[in-house]
Amino acid sequence: MFIALFGAVESGIIYAIMALGVYLTFRVLDFPDLTVDGSFVTGAAVASISIMNGVPPILATLFAAIAGFLAGCITGSLHAKGNINALLSGILMMIALYSINLRIMGQPTLSLLQESTVFKQLESIWSATGIDGLLNGMLASFGMEQLPSTWGILFVMIVATMLIKLLTDYYLKTEIGLALRATGDNQRMIRSLSANTDLLIITGVGISNALVALSGALIAQHGGFADVGMGIGMIIIGLASVIIGEALFGTKTIVWTTLAVIGGAVIYRMVVTMALRVEFLETGDMKLITALLVIAALVAPKVMRARKEKLRRKRKRAELSGTKAKGVV
Repeated sequence: MFIALFGAVESGIIYAIMALGVYLTFRVLDFPDLTVDGSFVTGAAVASISIMNGVPPILATLFAAIAGFLAGCITGSLHAKGNINALLSGILMMIALYSINLRIMGQPTLSLLQESTVFKQLESIWSATGIDGLLNGMLASFGMEQLPSTWGILFVMIVATMLIKLLTDYYLKTEIGLALRATGDNQRMIRSLSANTDLLIITGVGISNALVALSGALIAQHGGFADVGMGIGMIIIGLASVIIGEALFGTKTIVWTTLAVIGGAVIYRMVVTMALRVEFLETGDMKLITALLVIAALVAPKVMRARKEKLRRKRKRAELSGTKAKGVV
């Protein structure tokens, strides 16, 4: 169980980068971007084919993020310059990316098992530190038998994801970031202040898909393969992470909300991992589990608010009844 949850946290922290991208379009820009299902694979495809052609893994991962940014910019341009509905723009780009990804990969699946990846290089460096032996020795003293082969991926990805989170926070507090947030709230008002909302939308959707593609590139290197169908339903996973994080941790400030999104991504992977260990559930039920999680995250806060409001009114009525009774006496 510990190993399963460890793996869930490890992959969850990588998927959190994708969730931050979805947060930018879904919450900040109020843009229903379905490009995510395609740009996630674009990141995996570009990174994989680059690595297989001898490009250093770090540089290949950077290429993946750039490809995702370009895909997002095209989606944003279709909406802002082509006056195509935001939802339809994302669907069109998602469909187009399926063929583009196949062209990039040359075949439906690419294996990276024999290639040098970011995580293989990281593991070789991390093993020299001796931290794995120290941590696993401590866990073994508590009677744990199954232990992680390396802690390096988890620690380094936590640092990398938090760095991306801090950069996102900083960007959203800059003058352009504030204009981006305002565009999501009231585009017409921002346009009346002479702001170039088209450029803001194109840039925002581009940055969002750059993060999604970066996550796709890392997931491909973590899993050891890239598949043209690995992006199906990714937008739902991203939305689930955002909604679960917001429901559990709140949305007081931008800094807190982005942290909540990361937490939501990790918790989502942990819940799915535990759900799949239930005997009557199978791997094919993951989409159903995701849908049920999103429904629960959407409905639960409303039910809790309604219950609190009901209790508040009940207390108010009781106070008024008590006041009237004292007045009669």
